[in-house]
Amino acid sequence: MTGQDREIRSEYPIFEKRKTHYIDNAATTQKPRCVIAAEAKYYEERNSNPFRGLYGLSVAATESYEGAREAVREFIGAEDTSEIIFTRNASEGLNLVAYSFGMHCLQPGDEIIVSIAEHHSNMLPWQMVAKEKGVALTYFECEPDGSFSLEKFKNLLHSHTKLVAMTQLSNLFGRAYDIKAFAAAAHEVGAVFVCDGAQSVPHMRVDVSELDVDFLAFSGHKMYAPMGIGVLYGKQKLLEKMPPFLYGGEMIDSVSRDGAKFAELPHKFEAGTVNVGGAVGLHAAIDYMKRIGWETIERRENELTERAFLAMEKLPHIRVIGSDEPLEHHGILTFTVDGVHPHDVSAIFDEADIAVRAGHHCAQPLHKHLGLFSTTRASFAFYNTTEDVDAFIDILSGIRERMGYV
Repeated sequence: MTGQDREIRSEYPIFEKRKTHYIDNAATTQKPRCVIAAEAKYYEERNSNPFRGLYGLSVAATESYEGAREAVREFIGAEDTSEIIFTRNASEGLNLVAYSFGMHCLQPGDEIIVSIAEHHSNMLPWQMVAKEKGVALTYFECEPDGSFSLEKFKNLLHSHTKLVAMTQLSNLFGRAYDIKAFAAAAHEVGAVFVCDGAQSVPHMRVDVSELDVDFLAFSGHKMYAPMGIGVLYGKQKLLEKMPPFLYGGEMIDSVSRDGAKFAELPHKFEAGTVNVGGAVGLHAAIDYMKRIGWETIERRENELTERAFLAMEKLPHIRVIGSDEPLEHHGILTFTVDGVHPHDVSAIFDEADIAVRAGHHCAQPLHKHLGLFSTTRASFAFYNTTEDVDAFIDILSGIRERMGYV
């Protein structure tokens, strides 16, 4: 382990308390001390219900919450904090768009295009909208290596296409897509572009103004922040015409017996007592990632991915799903072992204190499209080490023998 490895690992208490090679980072990341401490400090020193009190403690809680919103705005390049809505996770953000935009702005005869590579969170809401509103639902299929053809996409678009849902980075392939180009093509026919950034935001610089997406959702827990906090970015002109997703306290300006006047953005979409502690933790995670720097994050993750990929290529009966280029996997290596069920693969890894994911990874239609039932996935973060990779390869190389194959 290098000096930089030790320095980075020392910031994560879990690695001191548990002997584990944790390579399930596409599911959730571990939390550094600064994030844990920031959330604890908020509850120890500033805990109060924000917005609702004129006393000092409530004002301090409000400042903490809105400070986190500004940190998110700057981090993803949004124009205004009114475009930053705090949610529980990316799934809630995508459902908010489906219910508040899809159910109210789409009409029978319209069409939704969804990429086949979507996580269920960016697919099921659009299936619901299509069914409830009588809207056509079209799937945009990927190539065997996980790539999407921009020309094929353009051929799918027409005047009835009103919404496109697409991930920026696949949680199965690890492949990043040119969202700027796909969004531009969608806008040419007047369609709204909804982007799932759950896998991209933790691993690369994402600027929503540069991409020109209409909505982007992501989760804090995949980027070193606490669970239970997420973000939906939306263009202000769209958010203003959308009705609230949830109704209750704080999202109103005034209420009468006959109805209500809703609060201005972004509070219109944040009903009830909000997760200030989670927002503070997200703020700390953003500051932490900025301190580490994108150059270091991407370099370390690319090195680990390439090391693992090249070693896997040499193993017989191991098939990596997606591109033949290791740097197109962005830390995610999904694979099969001939003759061995992914659950058995995962269990064997677990016996060696190696955490990987087995199943369909919330992407069943994509698995079916690829002719697969389920797979195993290893996913790296910049705090992983070459020791993690080598331990992974050592166990992987002996799995078939372990299962009785000669």
